[in-house]
Amino acid sequence: MPPNPTPNQLRFPSHFLWGAATAAHQTEGNNVNSDWWVREHTPGTSLAEASGDACDSFHRYGEEIRLLAELGLTTYRFSIEWARIEPEQGFVSRAAIDHYRRMVAACHEAGLTPMLTLHHFTNPRWFAARGGWQTPDAPELFARYTEAALPVLTDGVAWVCTINEPNGVAGAVGQSGPNLPNHVYALPDPQVSATLVLAHRRSREVLTAIPGIKSGWAIATQAFQPEPGCEQIAHTYGHPREDFFLEAARGDDFVGVQAYTRTVIGPDGPKPPREGVETTQMGWEYYPPAVGDGIRNAWKLTDGVPVIVTENGIATADDTRRIAYTTGALTAVHQAMTDGIDVRGYLHWSALDNYEWGTYHPTFGLIAVDRQTFTRTPKPSAHWLGQIARTGRLPLDAAP
Repeated sequence: MPPNPTPNQLRFPSHFLWGAATAAHQTEGNNVNSDWWVREHTPGTSLAEASGDACDSFHRYGEEIRLLAELGLTTYRFSIEWARIEPEQGFVSRAAIDHYRRMVAACHEAGLTPMLTLHHFTNPRWFAARGGWQTPDAPELFARYTEAALPVLTDGVAWVCTINEPNGVAGAVGQSGPNLPNHVYALPDPQVSATLVLAHRRSREVLTAIPGIKSGWAIATQAFQPEPGCEQIAHTYGHPREDFFLEAARGDDFVGVQAYTRTVIGPDGPKPPREGVETTQMGWEYYPPAVGDGIRNAWKLTDGVPVIVTENGIATADDTRRIAYTTGALTAVHQAMTDGIDVRGYLHWSALDNYEWGTYHPTFGLIAVDRQTFTRTPKPSAHWLGQIARTGRLPLDAAP
């Protein structure tokens, strides 16, 4: 790590990946062949809103790629949609493959490094109807999907996430519902957790055969912090929800860390945010150092696999708090790197204000999106982060 130029700035290495992330279902719109679209339109659904047109990124991806590049960012992480590529089992859409190839080409033309995610929460209808990740042949079906997506990945894609937040995917099967408090992370179904590990490894077998591709998966880290005397309770609570999935990343090319807040563990388990503390639009405690905890846990449990922060951000309508939060988060990232942890990049969630799995209310984006016209408008935080990416220097005057 090079020395810091001034006491009120932190310097990052020139090869560091600076970017933003999105997910297909949350931005593309009209993902009609996915199980989430079915859930959104099932009578009596608990979801407040359907995704609908989302941000119309299926047609407008070129504009957001151009904006990210003009802002100064160097990397764009986006997902490709299994339900579009394989809308029926065994049928691979050449048109969908060509669409995602054009997205990769647009990144290269703009000077952005594309990072692709193969699975970001949504499944094809046919896969869900067969039982989804609860079926024994799910790993093989996911490997076949990986093979089908190779024409996209071999167009100069260096970084591939197989599965986004598998602990969340397994948790959605193991424990979910409207009565689960938002400070409690759903307990993953152990059989589904094991199936996801197999699917990840089968997918990586396909990917590692392609020269130049580095693959891993991205874990939701929760910064478990035990109160005095609650260390064993925290371990029992945290292992199936986080550590199990990090341990499964040993030997991967990288591991993605996705961090937003912390979880304080008391004698009775996770505790809600203390009364009076600042919270986000998600109801989570405002806690920028969470990403540092996630990085350190990932580094420890993977035995030193390189780390990329594949998601970090804040749901807020106050963009000054977004800048302050990100300053605190990047300070924690820098400290982890100073301590010798190999962190390769930081990708902000999200590039756009988008569909947050049931509602458009939380705004995570660096770029605002008009819900009627789809006009994209970069926020001050976007210009601020872009300047950091251009210079590699983080000013500390916006620290929380």
